[in-house]
Amino acid sequence: MKIIWSPLAIERASEIVDYIAQDKPSAAINWIDTVFSKVELLASSPEMGRVVPEIGNNQFRELIYGNYRIIYRFYKKQISVLTIRHGKQILPIDEIIS
Repeated sequence: MKIIWSPLAIERASEIVDYIAQDKPSAAINWIDTVFSKVELLASSPEMGRVVPEIGNNQFRELIYGNYRIIYRFYKKQISVLTIRHGKQILPIDEIIS
């Protein structure tokens, strides 16, 4: 199954890595490596994440990693990573549904 990262998801991941790296660069590298590893698992198990509660649609799911939500949408042959948000942030629905 093909995995596509949206520009927004890449931007958010980059911002998070930059923030973590301010205190501990090695932790930032570990964080992003783990995020990519978790997302790669979706290729064989796209339904492993929970349904995003704010949306309630089975196609919109999320993986929780530490304090972050990796939000994605899956189709028959593709997974789109839509965004990454801190768990305490409000999820703007229009950011992921277009």
